[in-house]
Amino acid sequence: MSKRNIPQRRPTTPPRSQRSQVDQALAAGDVAQAAQLAERELAAGRPDPLVLNLAAWRKEEAGEFAAAHALLARALAISPGDVAILGSIGAVLRKQGFLGEALTVLDQVVAAEPRHAAAWLERGYVLDAQRDDAAATASYARALAIDPTLSPALGKLSDAAARRGDADAAQGFAQQALALNPHEPSAVFALALLAVEARDGARAEALLRPLLETRLALDDRTRSLTLLGDALDRLDRPSDAFAAYRAAKATFRDAYRTLLAPTAERPSHRAFIDAIRAQVAATGPVAALPPAEPVAGAAATHVFLLGYPRSGTTLIENVLASAPDVVALEERDTLVDIDAALLANDGAMPDLDALDSTLLHDLRTRYWRRVAALAGAPVAGKVLVDMNPFNGIKLPILARLFPTARFVVMRRDPRDVVLSCFRVNFTPGAGAWAFSDLEETALHYDSLMRLTDLTREMLPIATHDVRYDQLVGDFAPTVRALAAFIGLAWTDDFTRFASTARTRGVRTASETQVRKGLYNGGGQWRRYADQLAPVLPILAPWVERFGSGG
Repeated sequence: MSKRNIPQRRPTTPPRSQRSQVDQALAAGDVAQAAQLAERELAAGRPDPLVLNLAAWRKEEAGEFAAAHALLARALAISPGDVAILGSIGAVLRKQGFLGEALTVLDQVVAAEPRHAAAWLERGYVLDAQRDDAAATASYARALAIDPTLSPALGKLSDAAARRGDADAAQGFAQQALALNPHEPSAVFALALLAVEARDGARAEALLRPLLETRLALDDRTRSLTLLGDALDRLDRPSDAFAAYRAAKATFRDAYRTLLAPTAERPSHRAFIDAIRAQVAATGPVAALPPAEPVAGAAATHVFLLGYPRSGTTLIENVLASAPDVVALEERDTLVDIDAALLANDGAMPDLDALDSTLLHDLRTRYWRRVAALAGAPVAGKVLVDMNPFNGIKLPILARLFPTARFVVMRRDPRDVVLSCFRVNFTPGAGAWAFSDLEETALHYDSLMRLTDLTREMLPIATHDVRYDQLVGDFAPTVRALAAFIGLAWTDDFTRFASTARTRGVRTASETQVRKGLYNGGGQWRRYADQLAPVLPILAPWVERFGSGG
């Protein structure tokens, strides 16, 4: 939680008790000391909202989010509607990964107290985690309007500007943030990212090394180490760069071990994929899929764009989004209702066939309603491109629910894909946990490729592969073939995808690459061949099929 969610209460009498020492520590601005003293108060059986809030902050700092949440719930029961406590709950919910719930709580806070700067700041963090950049920027701006000394908000604005390529704005916000806090992490990230983009690895390294000497939240340390890896990559020091990436992933694991590490009750993401593949195999070939009843508001043409993270799905999505009458949804949560059915049935076709047809129609209806809401406009009569690289996991249920949909599968050299997944920061989740270990990344890739291939073999679905190396090397013929598969006529608008990306924004880790325009990012794995050597046998069958040579 932000320390600003804790009231800075001053003692009215000289400190004579442990409780007054808490007040004295707060008055001096030493929240850490106040929290330590508050824990003693709590152990002595003297809880009140402030003591519970401080004790929760200490738990939160230790990464014990569930314990922090429990203490805050006790505080809220004593002081219902307390905006300081609710703001702290919103922060803990975010760190637990409950982004929707966090946003609901924080919206409640700013509605009750519109001048709660810390809540607007925390709300921006949540929206950032949801990759809603425009809304996050607006929330940070509201926080700054209330408290212009909020260096984290300025830092976040600088980071967002750097990621969208607005160097002037990024530098301006960063200078303001660093004037308030010379080690404001997001401001340093912004300047380091600009340096990396300018191929000035030395400048980026010089910015990041001092930051790494400071006390950083684990998420910030992860980002610092990742950017340091990028800086060292620019300096043509792949061994040092890989060491930085490995340290970043180890830090990510430290931060999210409790929430994301596989357990007996929480199988790994790969185990989930393997279970679905086993059930598809057990089902055997399906000659025909039952037709789906028409749904009001459905798009005229329905396209799922999948493949694997860092395979080029964001690039091809922006190519398609450049055409008239195409609505593209980039990794939006369109399948939340369908996911529940998938989890309940493990993706097995026999289970799905046993579902009541009324339920299936209801799932389709809810899908198209959600699509229209996320698109901000009706999609009837248009082409919908629903992009998510992980939708290959859901092919069995998507095929059953949308038997006439077209499935576009992006393919790229698996060595570049696996290396890129290991180098990039992803939003915390089961997939991101898999990418925090190089061998697990390779095994995960292998599992999803096997499931995708088996589903295509067993189910009568319309699919089309797009090769990344062919897309960047022979753009027009590759896009013409894709457009013909979808049913689109060629348009020169396809070539303007970089402008499309800048206009509509990019919500994935490919943000900085796609807005540059067409370039061949393939073959980067060669400089890291020694580091990738342990996983190359896992990737060998896929390299033979999708490798770009070398």
